Amino acid sequence: MARYGQQKASTIGTIARRTFLIGSTAVAGGAAFGVWIYKTPYGNPLETGLSEGEAALTPYVKIDQDGVTIITPRAEMGQGIHTTLAALVAEELDVNLEDVRVEHGPASKAYFNDGITEEAVPFAATDHSEKAERMRGVVKKVGKILGMQITGGSSSIPDGYIKMRTAGAAARAALIGAAAKQWGVDAATLSTDNGAVVSPDGKRLDYTQLAVAAADIKLPKAPKLKPRSEWKILGKTMPRVDMVGKSTGTAQFSIDVRFADMLYAAVKMGPYMLCPIIGHDASKAEAMPGVKKIVPLSDGVAVLATNTWNAMQAVKAIEIEYDTPNYPADTEGQIAATAASFDAEPDGENRNDGNVDEALDGNILEREYYVPYLAHATMEPMNAAVLLKDGRLDIWVGTQLPTQIIKEAKKHLGIGPDHVHVHTTLMGGAFGRRAEMDYIIQALRIAKSVEGTPIKLTWSREDDMRHDAYRPMAMARFAAKVENGKAVALDAKYATPSILTSQMGRIGTSIPGSDATIVQSAWDQPYGIPNYRVRGYRPEIMLPLGSWRSVGASQNAFFQESMMDEMAHEARVDPYKFRMDLMTDEASKAVLARVATMAKWGSFLPKNRARGIAFCLSFGVPVAEVIEIVQTENGIKIDKAWAAVDVGIALDPGNIEAQVQGGLNFGLAAAMTGEITVKDGAVEQGNFHDYDSIRMYQAPSIEVAILESGKKIRGIGEPGTPPAAPALANAIFALTGQRIRSLPLRNAVDFV
Repeated sequence: MARYGQQKASTIGTIARRTFLIGSTAVAGGAAFGVWIYKTPYGNPLETGLSEGEAALTPYVKIDQDGVTIITPRAEMGQGIHTTLAALVAEELDVNLEDVRVEHGPASKAYFNDGITEEAVPFAATDHSEKAERMRGVVKKVGKILGMQITGGSSSIPDGYIKMRTAGAAARAALIGAAAKQWGVDAATLSTDNGAVVSPDGKRLDYTQLAVAAADIKLPKAPKLKPRSEWKILGKTMPRVDMVGKSTGTAQFSIDVRFADMLYAAVKMGPYMLCPIIGHDASKAEAMPGVKKIVPLSDGVAVLATNTWNAMQAVKAIEIEYDTPNYPADTEGQIAATAASFDAEPDGENRNDGNVDEALDGNILEREYYVPYLAHATMEPMNAAVLLKDGRLDIWVGTQLPTQIIKEAKKHLGIGPDHVHVHTTLMGGAFGRRAEMDYIIQALRIAKSVEGTPIKLTWSREDDMRHDAYRPMAMARFAAKVENGKAVALDAKYATPSILTSQMGRIGTSIPGSDATIVQSAWDQPYGIPNYRVRGYRPEIMLPLGSWRSVGASQNAFFQESMMDEMAHEARVDPYKFRMDLMTDEASKAVLARVATMAKWGSFLPKNRARGIAFCLSFGVPVAEVIEIVQTENGIKIDKAWAAVDVGIALDPGNIEAQVQGGLNFGLAAAMTGEITVKDGAVEQGNFHDYDSIRMYQAPSIEVAILESGKKIRGIGEPGTPPAAPALANAIFALTGQRIRSLPLRNAVDFV
């Protein structure tokens, strides 16, 4: 991505930086408002298919006779993004959040995410130089050109912070203009109050009364945004807009979609994920109760039946012939292949400060670390409902990448974008898994086999666990030197198969150059070690890989921060002080200092208690965490945890706290028990009995501090995860003297 941005900079740089607003238009008794970036906007995604009395939406605000609807075009997978994005619009539009409707909206390039592209720049998040900022500006334009409506990379808030506020401000300006025209007064004399324009003498006109007239008002090119001092909604903890639906069971997930004449599908896939299906025998399945049709697929065989249970029972009777894998057939062989990649040329050298080879003489510290594959293991398995009828495709699915479904429909069904309608539902977890297209492509092909009849495909838990796009197996090797209590040199090597090659290859995209995820949150950490080198190595892909919560940062923080702890103990320096002495970034220093204060780092602890500390800068967010554990008769209990984060600007402190708590527990679960292993070419784990997670009685009490440096607003869905594993491992060392260099930790110690 970075290379592409550099090659095209001269062309992309000619695109105007200023913002262009699309004028409001009257449609069926309402008005449309929106904001678009750059010279040529994408078309209005909601001008077609409107019911009578419904207004067009361009692209975030719709006002009709029933009130205000806000489009929040990022996937809601439990992280609360619909609430915060809606609040950005509601704040500027001057309506109460509880008075608006919130919809995900259609799949459209108009909802491109240009916040996610910042991860592609070859500059650390702490680098705010003119050169770095100029490159970030370039890649944001690339994001617009790509037109990907994607949720991921903790990018939804950085992407929407200005876009959605401007959409609300533009709509408010048009409504004020319409009221001024109706009353024959100067617009500057008018104000707004909770969904109404107000005159100096107290007269009110509701937005619903002004929507049509507002269509004729010319919008300002750059509507004024509220200063933070005038915020009424933002900056405070907000009630979740999906809270009532999820509490009452009325919220709709794709697994809930039903139609009267629907057929239900399950799929039998081969055990070897990168091997094609050669043939199958479905004769036994065809005779089973409720079975209506057998549908061969490129990666398996589907059964259509009268209900999901019948379909799942029938696929068990299908016999599949498949090719044998050409990758190492067991975990030990794949570990050996990963280790062998260290002997090849590096995939990239991302940092080389000082003279590492010269500095690494005499008494050096050499260490090797390892982490296994991990599954996403979402609570709601992969599923999709599809109706293909009369040349129109409707699909109800939880997806992080709805615009890619339009491309897949064209590829597999020959249906153009105007006839594809993606209904993005709420999701029972994603963590990166629902950016994949495998289950969606299967559902499209199954629907094609029974055109005119709605179908729903549901994967079993075992399907999901054994046919995931995994967090990769990874290794790290370090050589370090400490002198006089300080770090003198660190040579860091990281080896993992390429997530980008695997994931992007599945959607037909090639990413040239090195894979930045191999050394993500490794090369750019704000440690001022005078001789510091970071290199990535790329073994062959042996299982399908995908983005797992915090991507490369999840394993690299474990490697880096465990090694930092080892260096601190080798130097006979307190681990907190050792890190603080190396920190070169003020915001990072602040979170590290805050978490130490919160945890009373350095205070007395009984003999059976210990604390561990870790830091990671990921997705632009510095995060420091401390874990306190206690040794009990039944094993180690994770008792307390503290986290300090800096998101730049905190829009919803309560939700940020919840996300950090969830991310920390997610990281602890992976560190304690997460492990996908391979035997005879196939994944061994199939359900939560052999791929366990943290239980409520094992989870610690968590205290979170939210800092605001104000430099740049950041997202928080992922950064809470990376420091958890090393903080726990470092606490175990402090308690037991046992340095654990491979995960999961349960292979070395017992937990309560």
